[in-house]
Amino acid sequence: MDLIVVESPTKAKTIEKFLGPKYKVLSSYGHMRDLPTDELGIDIKNNFEPTYVIMPKAKKNLQALKKEVQNSETVILATDEDREGEAIAWHLTQALLDSAKSKAKKEEIKNAKRIVFHEITKSAIEDALKHPREINIDLVDSQQARRILDRIVGYKISPFLWRKVARGLSAGRVQSVAVRLIVEREREIKNFVPTEYWQILALLKKLKEAKEFEALLAKKDGKVIAKLGIKNKEEAEKILKDLKGAEYKVEKIEQKETKRNPLPPFTTSTLQQEAWKKFHFSAKFTMSIAQSLYEKGFTTYHRTDSFNLSEFSLVEAKKFILAKYGKNYWPGFSKKYTTKSKGAQEAHEAIRPTYPEKDPDSLQLDEKQYKLYDLIWRRFIASQMSEAVVDSTIVDISVKNYLFRANGQILKFDGFLKVYPIKFEETDLPNLKKEEVLKLVKLNPSQHFTQPPGRYTEATLIKALEEYGIGRPSTYAPILSTIQDRNYVEKDENKKFQPTEMGFMVNDVLVEHFPKIVDINFTVEMEKELDEIAQGKEKWVDVIRNFYTPFSENLKLKNKEVIKANVNNFEKTDELCPECKNPLVIRLSRFGKFYACSKFPECKYKRNIPKTIGIKCPSCKDGDIIARATKKRKIFYGCSNYPKCNFALWDRPTGEICEKCGALMVKTNWKKIKCSNAECESNKKQQVE
Repeated sequence: MDLIVVESPTKAKTIEKFLGPKYKVLSSYGHMRDLPTDELGIDIKNNFEPTYVIMPKAKKNLQALKKEVQNSETVILATDEDREGEAIAWHLTQALLDSAKSKAKKEEIKNAKRIVFHEITKSAIEDALKHPREINIDLVDSQQARRILDRIVGYKISPFLWRKVARGLSAGRVQSVAVRLIVEREREIKNFVPTEYWQILALLKKLKEAKEFEALLAKKDGKVIAKLGIKNKEEAEKILKDLKGAEYKVEKIEQKETKRNPLPPFTTSTLQQEAWKKFHFSAKFTMSIAQSLYEKGFTTYHRTDSFNLSEFSLVEAKKFILAKYGKNYWPGFSKKYTTKSKGAQEAHEAIRPTYPEKDPDSLQLDEKQYKLYDLIWRRFIASQMSEAVVDSTIVDISVKNYLFRANGQILKFDGFLKVYPIKFEETDLPNLKKEEVLKLVKLNPSQHFTQPPGRYTEATLIKALEEYGIGRPSTYAPILSTIQDRNYVEKDENKKFQPTEMGFMVNDVLVEHFPKIVDINFTVEMEKELDEIAQGKEKWVDVIRNFYTPFSENLKLKNKEVIKANVNNFEKTDELCPECKNPLVIRLSRFGKFYACSKFPECKYKRNIPKTIGIKCPSCKDGDIIARATKKRKIFYGCSNYPKCNFALWDRPTGEICEKCGALMVKTNWKKIKCSNAECESNKKQQVE
């Protein structure tokens, strides 16, 4: 019997369904080995040789695998097709070697067959078994280099941050760049100075018709009025005065047919972005659901930055579109897309349904799986459909030396929009003729101000990381999770990223003392070098050494400066410790500021500094509502008199009182205002609506 090892038990069950009794499929449950958790685990002087240990959670499963290896004729490694999957396969062979009782068995494990596939279907598995290969050491080395780089940065810079800022802090090679993007965006927002500008909208209609339409003032004296062209109310009023009693006449009508192309199928980053926009799924959660769909054989591999599609999928998509929607919805050819992503792995395939004819209703899926599969399926089918056709009309209306412009658009043919609707607003203009005189209903001047850039959402941050070339498909979700887990950033009430106080401090320290580590261009270049290792163009030891030599010299210098400065990371207060009567100070931790005894560690007294939101507790009438956090750092709102008063809410109170029951009103994560009392009639009414 041949043994096939995959990394997931669900994946193992799915593959086992396709294969006969000749094969046994088992799971490694992910990584078997990793660097030790309690030490650096890298021999710097000996060419950065890593020391790997069996992970505690893997020991029991490893013994079971070792037993099966002894009874198998051939070992086949079928882990995922990316660098991490290649590394898991290599580590697995290293972990199994010591179980071999004969030289022949050792050679069998060393030369274990490696198969890869981008979808878990019977045909894909059978084809992979016909074309086994050896483990690609270049891919393993690339993943190993990434792991060693990240370990060096984390272990070497963290103690510096402890001395400079606060204990418990840590730095990450890629994560720190993501934090810098968020910090710099926040400062850009804070320093933004809005600029006033005005727009003038004319409400017009035909002389003998009631239908009204809008036209925006676009030109003066033949020159385009830029967005900030009308700077203040005085300028707007002067234009209104000029236009008083003037005749509005159609000067030009331009009608044309425009086409809207379908979007390409999903890659990892675009799937994460769209799942956030449509469902507010986090990147981590999206990857978890995508993993389950892949392992059950419903979708192709979900870690990819390529738009490639197999010939099989294109043929099946054509059949489905023609049968379901008709020949008008088939463009007459299969559409192929090219990616602009830096360093994209073109050998991979885009994320798509394994069988295009299987719509979401034909599969047994839970609610979350249904949503994501439906999104993937629609995006893929739409990518092979005809363009949408729009009738566009532009009408120029002259009045004195001014020109107003009206825009209309009507959907003529929905095309791919039938399957994958996107925001489209139709504007129907009346049937106008050149030189036709129109009646002015009203002139509407409106004041506006330029807006600062928005905070990053999960979608826009992933998009920025991809555009810069920072990270790879498998790293986007971990980056976003890590910077939140470390409390360097948090989400505001609109689910957008903002830096914490600690995030600002850590970023500023890294920018000042280790500018290369948080430099976007440097990080991008490092990604390119990792790609070159994967392609066999660079040796991983050389890449690590070129990084480490200047990094180590700078680190020694900075550590001497910190020791010499004898930094005291606390603020004095006038309050005394209730336990030993020594002064209390305000110290910093990774979770922010807190009160602590100045005689620490002799006295271990500490107390959180509450974050009040300016609302009194409705239960005890005495305490204040403060923002608190669970052990997992989830924010909730409770009374400052806890435990005497145990009033608490998950949603942020607005300070308003419900007219129906007198409870506090709260603002949910979806910007919805509702009563905090779940039994309140007003909530039931909203649900019905």
